[in-house]
Amino acid sequence: MLEATRFKLIHSDEKFMLEALKEARKAGKKGEVPVGAVVVKDGKVISRGHNLTERKQTALVHAEMAALAKASKKLKSWRLNDCDLYVTLEPCTMCAGAVILSRIRHLVYGADDPKAGAVDSTARVMENGKLNHRVKATGGILREECSRILSGFFREIRKKAK
Repeated sequence: MLEATRFKLIHSDEKFMLEALKEARKAGKKGEVPVGAVVVKDGKVISRGHNLTERKQTALVHAEMAALAKASKKLKSWRLNDCDLYVTLEPCTMCAGAVILSRIRHLVYGADDPKAGAVDSTARVMENGKLNHRVKATGGILREECSRILSGFFREIRKKAK
């Protein structure tokens, strides 16, 4: 009990979101929109991804898509039933669809995306009752940190544009 009072215990969702934030920082250093993602299985990060749309010149390399592809390759299966995805920004329609099709168990995201977020903000893809797989979704984990990295990135872009 004494040990628990000496050290701040980090909830596992926060722990894994901190890992996704590391990926977001990598993207930002590359001039990409700083969004990061990690796939977790059995309490361990099995894959990581961050935005590479500018570098690769394709809309298909969002952080979620990269992390899901790496997890599938590692597990040798497109079915990621026992996996959870942590991403710093609410997924767009493409990524929310990929999360469902990959059979992710639990999606955890940080910042809301009021313009393109398709989990809670706009299309609410996860709530489509016609789909054959349900994904538990939790938003707002380390929301402030996830929002701050994005707003700082766009603030710098606006400064450079002046």
